Amino acid sequence: MVPPEGLVAAAALLVGLGLLALCLWAGRVELAGAWGEEEEEEEEEGMLFLTEGGSGRCRLLCKPSALAQHLVRVLGRSVALRGGPWPWPRWPRLQMLQQLLQPPEPEPAVARELLQMPDTGLVALDWLVGPWGVAGGGGSSPVLLLIPNAAGKVTGGLLQLGLRALERGFVPVVFNRRGHNGCPLTTPRLQPFGDPRDLQEAITYLRCRHPGAPLLAVSEGSGSGLLLAYLGESGSSSRLAAAACISPIFRGRDWFESGMPWLYEWPLLLHLKQGLSRYSRSLAEVVDTEKLLRSRSLRDLEETLFCGTKPHSTSWETYWDRNEPLRDADEVAVPVLCLCSADDPVRGAAARSLPLELFRTSPYFFLLLTPQGGHCGFPQRGPGRCWGHEAVLEYFRAMAEFLRAEERRKGLPRARRLGGPFVEPPMFTWQRSYTR
Repeated sequence: MVPPEGLVAAAALLVGLGLLALCLWAGRVELAGAWGEEEEEEEEEGMLFLTEGGSGRCRLLCKPSALAQHLVRVLGRSVALRGGPWPWPRWPRLQMLQQLLQPPEPEPAVARELLQMPDTGLVALDWLVGPWGVAGGGGSSPVLLLIPNAAGKVTGGLLQLGLRALERGFVPVVFNRRGHNGCPLTTPRLQPFGDPRDLQEAITYLRCRHPGAPLLAVSEGSGSGLLLAYLGESGSSSRLAAAACISPIFRGRDWFESGMPWLYEWPLLLHLKQGLSRYSRSLAEVVDTEKLLRSRSLRDLEETLFCGTKPHSTSWETYWDRNEPLRDADEVAVPVLCLCSADDPVRGAAARSLPLELFRTSPYFFLLLTPQGGHCGFPQRGPGRCWGHEAVLEYFRAMAEFLRAEERRKGLPRARRLGGPFVEPPMFTWQRSYTR
């Protein structure tokens, strides 16, 4: 007997493949945000990386600094950025479908931990322990926090990134919002698009559990709105050593209002409705659940869920004043790599959806831009299937190398055991000289 969840997933897959076939037959699968006149000017900026044969070029756009120079040197040697031709270079929607639907190989084992928030709500941390039940590195191994998209869909691509990180000695853990991915909803409140309070509690817990380990974070797709909001709101107190965003959504309101590809929106809308329907009775205290479950777009669902709450509703405009990912971008104080593709069919055209001025002026934001790769796709032939994952892990390795070199050069103190209990070092902060 096939469970209802399996039937829904199978139906979504068949509908998506059918629509993709129709688009291919009609010749309408084209580059969203292809390199036009506006992108020609952009091509002159940043550091250029070429793959073998000159295909699949990438550019790194950032403000010049000592850290930027080190990152350029490391990425310039990266096998991921020079590894030959990439499959399906002109089919971004197909790349997106593969990322959403293809399971990881091998399937990882997960150990779940529930954290109670100050208002008694729950979030879940899923620790990846590998397909063989072998955990990651020891107490000093870097902890890598994986943040799924805003719908809470833990894709095969995100799990594959966790497995690759596990192989390289990281300790990967997935952050699940309230009511997402099987996390119980114990209060009639879910987490808005850019509200970082629950994430802040989870990171504080990770710091207490791994006091001597570097904390890193990487987000996927629309989940980057949460990570960027957290980095801006927390500033130099973020407790993170570095962060990365894969195919981020920078302008949340514009993204919801401009519409999304059918192939992307409907599977996530069905995924969200399926999860919310489990809590329709408790949510009925604060929202119109009938209207919520009749939503025909992610924008309708977001507005009903967070703007039409009882007894105090709020406007759509006010909601985004509080939840835009880059509302406090000037306060970000740790390096953030944003891996983006110009043909991303979900984010939209690069000229409209990429905040290029932010990367030109902020010493903490780095844009790795490729003309092809789709949304969170970045496919490659061979092991791993996603060159974007390799680039992100190379970036984290480069950050670690840079910090070790700076510690040696400046004689900064490091945490040590001196015959007694572990002494936690002062809260991590990036030195201003790194970004000059």
